[in-house]
Order: sequence, then C-alpha cells, then structure tokens
Amino acid sequence: MSQHFHDLGHALEWRAKGETLRVEAWGPDSVRVRATPGGPLLEDLPGALLESAPAGAKPVIEFSEHSATLVNGAITVRIDAFTEGKLTPELGATAGQLSFLRTEDGSELLAEEPAHFWWPGARLYTATGNGYHRIEQRFRAHTGEKLFGLGQHTHGMLDQKGAVIDLVQRNAEVTVPLLVSDRGYGLLWNSPAIGRVELAETGTRWVADSARQIDYWVTVGQPAEVLGHYADATGHTPVLPEWAAGFWQCKLRYRTQEELLEVAREYKRRGLPLDVIVSDFFHWTHLGEWKFDPAEWPDPAAMVRELDELGVKLMVSVWPSVSPVSENYHAMLDQGLFINTEYGPVAHADWPDKGLGAYSAQVAFYDATNPAGRAFVWDRIRKNYLDHGIKVFWLDACEPELKPNFQGNLRYSAGPGLEVGNLYPRENARMIHDGMLASGETEVVSLNRSSWAGAQRYGAALWSGDIGTDFASLRTQIKAGLNVALSGIPWWTTDIGGFHGGDPDDPAYREVLVRWFQYGAFCPLFRLHGFRGAEQKLEPAMTGLPNEVWSYGAEAYPILASYLHLRERLRPYVMEQMRTAAETGVPPMRPLFLEFPEDPDAWTADDSFLLGPDLLVAPVTEAGARSREVHLPAGADWTCAWTGTGYRGGATVTVDAPLERIPLFLRDGARLPIAEA
Repeated sequence: MSQHFHDLGHALEWRAKGETLRVEAWGPDSVRVRATPGGPLLEDLPGALLESAPAGAKPVIEFSEHSATLVNGAITVRIDAFTEGKLTPELGATAGQLSFLRTEDGSELLAEEPAHFWWPGARLYTATGNGYHRIEQRFRAHTGEKLFGLGQHTHGMLDQKGAVIDLVQRNAEVTVPLLVSDRGYGLLWNSPAIGRVELAETGTRWVADSARQIDYWVTVGQPAEVLGHYADATGHTPVLPEWAAGFWQCKLRYRTQEELLEVAREYKRRGLPLDVIVSDFFHWTHLGEWKFDPAEWPDPAAMVRELDELGVKLMVSVWPSVSPVSENYHAMLDQGLFINTEYGPVAHADWPDKGLGAYSAQVAFYDATNPAGRAFVWDRIRKNYLDHGIKVFWLDACEPELKPNFQGNLRYSAGPGLEVGNLYPRENARMIHDGMLASGETEVVSLNRSSWAGAQRYGAALWSGDIGTDFASLRTQIKAGLNVALSGIPWWTTDIGGFHGGDPDDPAYREVLVRWFQYGAFCPLFRLHGFRGAEQKLEPAMTGLPNEVWSYGAEAYPILASYLHLRERLRPYVMEQMRTAAETGVPPMRPLFLEFPEDPDAWTADDSFLLGPDLLVAPVTEAGARSREVHLPAGADWTCAWTGTGYRGGATVTVDAPLERIPLFLRDGARLPIAEA
C-alpha cells in the first residue's frame, strides 16, 4: 500500500503533493469527496448536506499496487497512486486522480481529467489570499452525455450540455448545484461559493472564485434514484398542505384591504375555487418594518377572519431589505444583523420607500446566515402577521437583490460573500420554517424567488421570478420547471401569464394568458400573478391592471374557469404526488425520461411533461396553434383524456388543440377526472 493512502474505516484518504483528499461513503450508493490544498480538512464549512450521512453499510476499502478503491454499494471510487504505474520521486498530474465506476461492471460513470499532462492536475488551487483559493475541479467529457438540473435558468435549454452556468443568485436565475446525467449519476457541488460550471464538449469544469476546499457528493442511479438519494442526503420536503394544492390569486398589487377582500368575495360569488390570495409589496409602513400600513390595511385580523370564512388563506410579501427610515434600522445596525461590507457603508441597493417622495433609500439586507438576524426578523413577522392569523409568506427579492451584484464586497455571518453568497435564500426560508415551528405551527409554506440546495427541507417553494409575457417565455418556463424538478425542488410555479406587462384587452395577449393558465393548472403550484399594462415608475403607489380570471374577456373567462374546476377535480391526485415527493424525493412535475429512461426520445422531449406517473401534459406554446405534435413514450399505452382515442407508446402523434383544450394523455388505462362529470 502506498504511503499516501490512509484507511479511515468509513473513508479513504490520500495525502500527497501538499493536498489532503478524502472519499467518504455518504448514504447508499453515494460518496462525498473533499480536498484541500494543505493541512487537515475543514469540517464546519456551510453546505447543503445534512450534518450526518444517511444510514448505509460500511464501505469496502481495498488497495492494489497502483491504486486504492472505496466500494459503497453501486458506486466504486478509485484513486490512482502513481504516474504510468510507477512510483517516481515527483508524483505526476495523474497521481491522486479519481474515477467513479459502476460496481457491477467497472464501467466509468465520471472521472477526473487533468488540464495538462504535467500541471495543473484535475484539481487546481490558485491562492487569492488569507488561506482562500480560486478552485477548479475538472472532469472528463463524454460525447452525447445529457446533463440536467442546476436550478432554474432562462437559457431555454432542458439538456444543458454545452452551457456555461453562473453559480450566483439573480432574479429568475437560481443556483441549485445538483447535476443529473443520463450516464446514471448525480453530482452535488456542495459549496455555496460564487463561481460557475462549464459543461463543455472538451470537459466539465466547476469553479469557485474564492473558497477553502473542494466539496462535492456523487450518487449512482437513474434520475428517480438520484433524486431519492439526494433527498436523503440534503433533507426531504414536507408534505404540501392540502390548501396549497389549490388556486392562488395574485397581482401587482392590491393596494388596500378592501380591494383585496372584494376580489376574494367575487371569486366566491362566481363559485370559483380560490385557496390563497396575496398582499404584495408596499403594503408595509416602511421597508423593513414587516407590518401593514394602517392607512391602507386598517384591520388585518378582521381581514383574515373574513378570508377564513371564505376558505381563503392570506399570503403576505416579506422582503429582506431594511430602509434607513425603518424603526428597526438602527437597532439592527447596532446589533450587527445586516450583511456587512468589506469596504463602504452597509448599503446594498437603492429602493423607493414611503415618505421619501421622488427619492430612493439606500437599503441594507438583514443577514439570514446569522441566527440572531433570523430571530430578529421572525419576531417582527410573528407580532405583525402571525398574531393576526397570517401563516403564508412570500419571500420576495431573496437572492438578495443586490445593486450591483458584487458579492466580493460582502461579509456574511457565515463567511465572505464569494465563499457563501449562494446560501442566502435557503437561510432566509429557514427563518420562516424555524420560526413557524417554534410558534407551534406544523404547516410551513414559503414562496421564494430564489433558492439553494437543501431549501426543500424548510417548506420552501420556488417561483420563476420576473419573466416575460409572451409565448417565447412560456416555452422557456417549461424547460426551466423541469430542471427545477431535477434539482430536488418539488414545489414550483411561474407567474401565469408572465410578469412584465401584458394587456388584458389585447386579443394576442389573451391567447398567451389562456395557454399559460392551462399549463399552470398542471404545475405543482397553480398561481396567477403579474404586472399588467405598460411599465410605470417603481413607487409605493404603483399597481397594475386587473389580473383576475374575469379580466380577460368573454371568450377567455369560461376557459379559465373550467381549468380552475379541473384543478379541483385533480386535487386528490396532486396530493398523492405531493406525498410521493415527501417520501421519495421524486417530484410531481417530471420530464418524460424520469418515468421512461429506456426510451431515447424521452430524453430529448422538452416541451411536455408528466404530472405524476399517469398524466402526460403537452402545453400549446405557439400563437394561433390549434394542434401540436406530442411524443408518447415507449413502454406504455396512451389515451387522449379528452376524446378517449388510444395510442401506442413510442410514437410521435399530432393531436387537435383548440383554444379551450390542452393536450392530455392518460397512461395505461389510468382514470382521472379530466372531463366534467
């Protein structure tokens, strides 16, 4: 056995060339890899994995003349010891190189590949000062490999092979660094550092701009198995509450208590299902006071009581930013509860606030990575919202929305901005989760504009941010939502109709809205939102045009109403999928290949999806289209849910899609209440 190897029982360690490399069993068929350029590994860095590894059998560690292996179920990891099979005075670039293999046949899943035959190796550390490094981790590319996950992006790709993905949080661009491969593995980059991943034809490279060690986790299996292992390793989502599976009504914005209540009353007068209605931003006195402005919302408790009688939950918008005129600003500043800066004042964005006239304030953000910061904000939310009966929270602008987005100047409680910046939205969701549980509440749902790995365990849903209002945006959302599902986040939604604009009186936009609404009825969360009308100045008085289902004309209204009722009929099926997600990690919204991995065409179908195992949904995403092609996966028989026409799987068919109908197909004789009884 080489002097560089060390058997730790649960892990295999390699120490050479000034580097410590550890491969550790971390749950069934899974391993965790950590490496640091000098000294012992750091054990307390923030990441996505739970503190303890999921239960599993003890790995088998073996040594040979030129390598050592760790076998953990279906995955085998080999560390090469020598260059070209010989121990030389100076170990070459391939010494200490990792290969991930299928245990059953020894075939390669994933392998490190050096950048050059001499130097650097597959792991590169470039010092940035004070013990931090710019880190690169390289892997070999495989021709034809398909790569999915990585959070939510607007590039319009389902298979992201060939893309360069920034690892940074932005509005509508969400980093969740879980990569799922059609080669039968998943890889979680277990670092919240700012950086990027390059999925090139010449190799895959993960980059952290400034961090202290490499940390990633690899598991083996088909996508459903990968997501199950991932949930075990990072935390399972709770079961979605029954009420959250219904319809959510929202717009930018309801300006008063009476305006919001009248919308809820009208839904009930019309006999339309409504489960959640939303009070958006600027309902507050000042940004960072987390309470209703009594001039516009005079009796929140009475409002909540009336909504409860109507069977409707109130969700309120909670921002992490704090205006200098907030009553909480100086106390939070004195207690060190804001994200700090390396240089300059504690100010991270300019934002309008009440009482400032035409001026904007330089606002700070509370530090969600600081337990004391989370406790302070939750205390205000509890007093000003929960004590009125409000239990659903919309965590907007939680990237956080920095202007400029310069993480290098930030210092969080958890560490420097470049090392931990992507962690923020998860810890912000944790604030709500932990506060609700401490207050005796058992159902936790927050709607977040950004996310990170592990947020699902805190009851954190994700929506796709401020997006466009055209068919091109709708097409992009389908792919984005499927990649979110493959990133371990089962609760997801879009702004139905898009966010930026859209005229309810424009026939062209009404068609977009109808087709988007049909799609939204089969998303995990069903939510109408948006800012209708022309752009206007961002100010506390702003509001958009009407955005209720009766706002889009006589032709659209009965179609929209019919899909509200269809969602109600499907609610038991939706809840069945939510329980499956909580138990197994398999999401409600599924790309076709998740259920049909043996069908090659299922891996390229990016404009349709499955809701659970039995319902194939094929949205219409072209203006004026009244038919569309649909791939029906091999391995099942399919029935049109509207007409009863049967189809054999493994074929692409053209089906009718009149304006009132989204193509839907039932698998192997499944019976779901699509048509009204």
